[in-house]
Amino acid sequence: MTLFRNILRWLAAICFVLAGGAHFLRPDWYVAIVPPYFPAPQLLVLLSGAAEIAGGIGLCFRPLRAAAGWGLIALLLAVFPANLFMAQHPETFHLAGWILWARLPLQAVFIA
Repeated sequence: MTLFRNILRWLAAICFVLAGGAHFLRPDWYVAIVPPYFPAPQLLVLLSGAAEIAGGIGLCFRPLRAAAGWGLIALLLAVFPANLFMAQHPETFHLAGWILWARLPLQAVFIA
């Protein structure tokens, strides 16, 4: 079980660091999914990207794991409105609606 948990933790760390880095490489794409009722979308994208990177790195170090885990849970809850907005407007993102709706439960998987 420990090996399985370690593998999952490292996979999560890699996913969060890569996703966070993408916020800086393609910020316009992420700005587009921020619902219009949120202020300062560019700032929110950069902050959420930095939080993903920090959380992913934190998962790799035992003293930081719990704080990183709770921080990433808070981040996943905070960005859920953006993912929901994206699912509600698939034509804007040129993706199949079912894919966008199907990815919403993945946040629960990452939270677990």
